Amino acid sequence: MSSKTRIVVLHMKEIIYTAIFAVLAIVLILLLIFMFLPKVRGSHNKTAKYNPGVYTSDLTVGDTTLSLEVTVSETEITSIHFSNLNETVSAMYPLLQPAVEEIADQIVANQSLDDIQYTEETHYTSQAIINAVDEALKKAAAN
Repeated sequence: MSSKTRIVVLHMKEIIYTAIFAVLAIVLILLLIFMFLPKVRGSHNKTAKYNPGVYTSDLTVGDTTLSLEVTVSETEITSIHFSNLNETVSAMYPLLQPAVEEIADQIVANQSLDDIQYTEETHYTSQAIINAVDEALKKAAAN
């Protein structure tokens, strides 16, 4: 039996570098895990409190200013529609009314402005409507 004794020389600088890289690797892994975990959705929607009533927000389309009415109860959004949409504006902007109806249905069903789906042809119109609804909901928010 021949046993050879081995002497391992570790330099303190190498140990420190290894420890630092190990800590950085752990931090990076934790950061990636937290970034890509699914977020809890709906928690802030269930606790939404509004002052019941009808709140308006102005939406300028061309030379016309339209009033978007958002009706809310204490805990939910009940309806969204234009109050002064006339035939002339509907004829000039035919995608306006269908876009607001589609968005209103989604917002009332989800009770949230998150994850609203709209077509590519109504992208800008839908974004303007969502911004107007958001502005009206800020007015309705209970402090």
